[in-house]
Amino acid sequence: MAMILEGPLADRASWRADRCSIGKAMDVIGTRSAILLLREAYYGTTRFDDFAERVGITDAVASARLKQLVELGVLDRRPYREPGKRTRYEYVLTAMGKDLFPAVLALMQWGDKYLQPDGGPVRVVERQTGAPVTIRPRDEAGRELGLDDLVIVPHDPGPTQG
Repeated sequence: MAMILEGPLADRASWRADRCSIGKAMDVIGTRSAILLLREAYYGTTRFDDFAERVGITDAVASARLKQLVELGVLDRRPYREPGKRTRYEYVLTAMGKDLFPAVLALMQWGDKYLQPDGGPVRVVERQTGAPVTIRPRDEAGRELGLDDLVIVPHDPGPTQG
């Protein structure tokens, strides 16, 4: 089954998804290298050389992707200096980057389920209990929802402040 479109969205021929938030998000993280750089940032990687090595990409690709993620506000580039060495930069997650984590974790869990015969090489668990962490659509009360439970409606941002 699929989600239901309601109101003016029900007539799919009368509107276009040209402001689609999914499309805009893919403009930010839509490359393999960008999503794997994010994975590394979630794992604690901060230094350029470590990003490039861990993701298995050239310095040129790492530089271009990290620059893009900084420009878009997903990562912040901060100077650091080791004693006796020149100033270098590290890359740390911003609030925007941290807010992407559930999407990346959902991709990981989907890959574990459907693309890894053994369920994948790592698990994300809650630090104190060791309980597996899962990403699922839920309502504000915490009830899990499936596609059949969902409806797509137009966003009404309400009156604007003048």
